[in-house]
Amino acid sequence: MTWDEWNEVKADVASRGQSATQLNQLRGSTGGGSEAALVVHQDDLGAVGHAAFLLHGELQKHADIAGAGVDRSGSGSTMQAAAVLKANSFALGSELETTVSVWTSQTKAVLQACAHISNHLDYSKKAQAADDEAIAASLANRDGTAVTVSRLAEYFK
Repeated sequence: MTWDEWNEVKADVASRGQSATQLNQLRGSTGGGSEAALVVHQDDLGAVGHAAFLLHGELQKHADIAGAGVDRSGSGSTMQAAAVLKANSFALGSELETTVSVWTSQTKAVLQACAHISNHLDYSKKAQAADDEAIAASLANRDGTAVTVSRLAEYFK
């Protein structure tokens, strides 16, 4: 879309008095129907959280190029190679250091994202289970039995 086309669209919307965001397509419910727009099952959350946990573990084990082959001074083999190249006036030494630095930074970002996903989904799963228990407890008959669906429907009329 060119700038002129964008200005034409804005002018058209302004002339019709529309200022809200509008979706061209919507899958699922529009909010008023009985079909849910977002459905998440406990098993789905657990599977995604577990996959993020496994990815975190594997990435942490295998992606550390800065620490691979660490010597007594704490430098990994890649950084040792960079130091030797720099000492011998090879420009590749500095570039290799930069590569290790960028790789380490990006690996840490991915590790942090995996941990965040795993922890958040674990929390969501537990919170949802606690909410379900609280709702079930509040929707019980005096004798402790569950309220029937037909009785629940009366609350929403």
